[in-house]
Amino acid sequence: MCKPFIRNHQYNVIKKQAGILQNALRTIADPKVLESVRYSTESKIVELFPDVTDFQKQMLEKISALETSDDFQKYLKEFEPYLDELPQVTAKQIQKLFPKNKKLKIPDLSAVDNRYVTYLSWTDISTNKLFMVYHLNGQLIGVEGKYTPTNKKSFCFLCNRYEELALFSAISKKRPAHSSPDYYKAVGNYLCMNGHECNKNITDITSLERFIDTVIK
Repeated sequence: MCKPFIRNHQYNVIKKQAGILQNALRTIADPKVLESVRYSTESKIVELFPDVTDFQKQMLEKISALETSDDFQKYLKEFEPYLDELPQVTAKQIQKLFPKNKKLKIPDLSAVDNRYVTYLSWTDISTNKLFMVYHLNGQLIGVEGKYTPTNKKSFCFLCNRYEELALFSAISKKRPAHSSPDYYKAVGNYLCMNGHECNKNITDITSLERFIDTVIK
């Protein structure tokens, strides 16, 4: 039985490093430079998984011996049974996360492939809101905020890719000690307008978890 051990953002790192090595094989003739790239890609992948079994480590290390496009496709395909899916979320769970939104529009959850999702997000154009669902420390977390398209490209704070962005501004639930009843703090960041593409690109969850920590209790 295949035990999942690769999260979506880690799989994206593997794909990114595979792409770097493929490009090096096409463009670099110097054997020593190629050997350095092979070592670098293998190291960056293996260091993502400090607690893997010997078998899992051997799977990951195969990248350094790949040569052809077919080799790379087979390498990436081999990991699919080991992808750790985002835990299934039901419509009822989502409604509980956002109790103040009585007419909450929930996306078609059956169309979501949870193997390739780091966070679930969707927009409600009628209210200009974005909703985000994430599993943090075994707990289901919901964050909502104002969603404002910028009509420009820049770097997403989550995936760090150059994409069409929107400003996502959420109200922080954290309150300083002895703050007044009128205390109000919004936390805003620029993120991909296309959440599906962002999930395909994200390679590090640090910024996502830091953002969530700033707005939840």
